[in-house]
Amino acid sequence: MISINTGDGRTESIRIIDVDVHVHENPKEMAPYCDMPWRKSLEMMEEEPGRYIDIPGFAPSLRLDPPFPGGATARKIFTAAQMREDLDSMGIDIGVLFPDHLLTLALLPNRDYAAAVARAYNAWLIDRWLRDNNGLRGALVAAPQDPVDAARQIERYAREPNIIGVYLPTAAVRPLYGDTWYDPLYQAAQSAGLPVLLHSVSVVHPNFPFNLQDFDTALARHTLAHPFSMIANMVSMITTGVPARFPNLKIAFCEAGISWVPFVMWRLDKEYTEQRRQIPFLEDKPSTYIRRFYYCTQPVEEPDDTHDFVSMLHLFGGEDSVMYASDWPHHDFDHPNKVLQLPLSLEAKRKLMGGNAAKLFNLQD
Repeated sequence: MISINTGDGRTESIRIIDVDVHVHENPKEMAPYCDMPWRKSLEMMEEEPGRYIDIPGFAPSLRLDPPFPGGATARKIFTAAQMREDLDSMGIDIGVLFPDHLLTLALLPNRDYAAAVARAYNAWLIDRWLRDNNGLRGALVAAPQDPVDAARQIERYAREPNIIGVYLPTAAVRPLYGDTWYDPLYQAAQSAGLPVLLHSVSVVHPNFPFNLQDFDTALARHTLAHPFSMIANMVSMITTGVPARFPNLKIAFCEAGISWVPFVMWRLDKEYTEQRRQIPFLEDKPSTYIRRFYYCTQPVEEPDDTHDFVSMLHLFGGEDSVMYASDWPHHDFDHPNKVLQLPLSLEAKRKLMGGNAAKLFNLQD
């Protein structure tokens, strides 16, 4: 917890649930958990250099930019004890674990291999990171290449006490997550009461909307990749009726900030007014569903006037749906103070820093 000054001479403690922290998985550790024959592939990668989110055949990445000295250090976390120590230093009570390398899982072209890697990661995560009651919780990896196998993974691990969600990779995913291809996965998550958590990373790839090769800097590509990924998948999910087909499925969008949300909400409502006959399965306008989704703060927007951030929250009811996320230990992580310094009421800070996440994940005090 973190204690904050309320402005009237008192201090209040706020529980912090961090909805996005990253473990650094590697093929060597995951190999014993992997089925044959794919285990042999992971074993062959044991001697691969430990590059940051980039191992050929495991976490493929196209590096386009010339290197320069300086910049942010690529941090990596290898153990639960190290993660717990880091979170304690920031006053974070609970951290929800996502992978590093498997942020690019959707890029693997071999369906059977991708599903095997996801199964290995899930078994490794539970065995190595989630056995102790230490405030760490995990999201299962769902391989988009094989939604039926992902559904079996959800059914297998749904009752694990520290599994609280299902991670959907969005980097270069095809088809987008509105496609009925993913219905077995959604049905399993809904039945298990586990939210699905869309999470992106910057890549350059022919699949929309990651065909960013025309931009000549990482600055430009990183600016667009994350929010474009969320926008494309949200529009896909709403206009194909995912919230209507699975009315009890909880959906969250991670690592794209929130400034894109009111734009998409208003744009979709405008189109719905004129063309709603194309999507008769929706029982209400798109904004109704968008207000039910959940969103993560990271990377938190930093307008010159911080009151503008508060106004933006009000536009889509974000006080009841936005959750703090740090993205620790990545280069652009946000310390809890980034959100706590915003001119929000104490009640709103409690919601953003932990209350909304506790509601989404059914986490008790």
